[in-house]
Amino acid sequence: MQRKAITFAKNICLAAAVGALLAACGGSSGDPLVVRTAQGELKGIEGASSLQYLGIPYAAPITPSLRWKPPQSPLAWSGTRDASKFGNVCPQPGSIFGTPSTTEDCLVLNVYTPKAEGTYPVFVWIHGGALTTGAGSDYDPSKLVEQGMTVVTINYRVGVLGFLAHPAMTAESAQHSSGNYGLMDQQAALEWVKANIASFRGDDGNVTIAGESAGGLSVIMQMASPRGAGLFHKAIVQSGGYAMMLPPLSAAEASGTNFASVAGCTGQDLACLRALSIDAVLAAQNATTVGSYVPNEDPNVLPRSPAVAFGSGNYNKVPSLQGSTAKEYSLFAALTVDPALGHPIASQAEYLAARDPFIARYGKSPPQVDAAYPASAFATLADAFDAIGTDAQFACGGYAAVRLTAASTAYMYEFADPTVPMFIPNMPPHSYGAYHGSDVPYLFNFGVPFTPAQQAVSKEMVEFWTRFAKSGNPNAAGSTAWPAYTVSNDSHMSLQPGGSVVSTRFAQDHRCALWNAS
Repeated sequence: MQRKAITFAKNICLAAAVGALLAACGGSSGDPLVVRTAQGELKGIEGASSLQYLGIPYAAPITPSLRWKPPQSPLAWSGTRDASKFGNVCPQPGSIFGTPSTTEDCLVLNVYTPKAEGTYPVFVWIHGGALTTGAGSDYDPSKLVEQGMTVVTINYRVGVLGFLAHPAMTAESAQHSSGNYGLMDQQAALEWVKANIASFRGDDGNVTIAGESAGGLSVIMQMASPRGAGLFHKAIVQSGGYAMMLPPLSAAEASGTNFASVAGCTGQDLACLRALSIDAVLAAQNATTVGSYVPNEDPNVLPRSPAVAFGSGNYNKVPSLQGSTAKEYSLFAALTVDPALGHPIASQAEYLAARDPFIARYGKSPPQVDAAYPASAFATLADAFDAIGTDAQFACGGYAAVRLTAASTAYMYEFADPTVPMFIPNMPPHSYGAYHGSDVPYLFNFGVPFTPAQQAVSKEMVEFWTRFAKSGNPNAAGSTAWPAYTVSNDSHMSLQPGGSVVSTRFAQDHRCALWNAS
């Protein structure tokens, strides 16, 4: 009888086709660090607080023939694949925000899971970097894993390789669309998670997507994308509400045509574009005015801009936690005059030269802005420009996103540590306050030195974020009560040293009546 039971169990393992049963069977070697996925076995490594499986391909390698096409299904492998090292970073120029790379074979993800047996909520982190730089390997999620989370960090195509539209690409597409390849990569990673995460002790029925800056924007896009339906159950948006209205496909195609001409493909044919070396692609990217990327509307991934999708109720209605930092633009204000990190805005002429073209993009006039931001209200002109940029580009767009999705349960926050350390190297001396991205080291390990008060904020944030990911509610007995946002209470949690507090002053403090007026 015992022999029959063993044979029966082996047969079940051999016949299993779903991730949960494969996880129960374990690796064929009996090694606890070996797991089975739909593509084959992986062997990870044991870290200080987690089991780690690095550089896992979630899609087929991008080759020149697959460039500017939707991601393809991942390839199977034989034997046990080494998952002890990170994969390649997607192609990007080197900068203070990213590692240079010219390797297209980069569609990989990393899984970190608690050592103890169990089934854990899943936290998928989408990296930031203006949709031009960054990688999943930049983030150490130990703080989150220690709170009982299985964490996945992903790569996706960035820059022109991830977000270029072109008439020839549209003509080639069965959906008559182009652009948004990076968003499709993210969706392919989420499909992989859905199919395989049970093998890594993750709960495929409890997946939260989260990201900061371009990663937060990506979360908003996935909420707005019909293709994202069913791939996640909760959403966390950090400083991502900066592009609620997107360019139409025609405008994105015009930018793509310009890129092709600059790259030397004046005939506008895909064969020429796909024959370009990555060095040539990045050089043309640097030479065009495409610059900072946003997705585009298209019939396939984003039929509607997020503002339209949210406003009409045509979006993936999941609970969300959304917010921004108190001085988002201070980082950029310091780089405006001298991108080589020379000095922030220091004179009236520099201030007006930076401010007036900026506000024109938002349809505002100098008298309107002078009335809302009198120079006498700010210690320096750099502070005034920071406030304008913070409110126009980040705070009020994020505020609008919260208001539009409040019916699906939304929690709003502002990260407001005024003395947060600067973790970006070589920035010029300046009083940055809670600058763009300064909340990320409070959730991930970057080796940033914190005061005891800042350590307390970090601990509180990690607990808020992980409780929300587990249950859709950041609250717990004994913690600061955080009410869900409603249009009537208009409240948010201000995360700050000395004790976080609930406030109703966000719209007033950030002049959102000005920036959100049609």
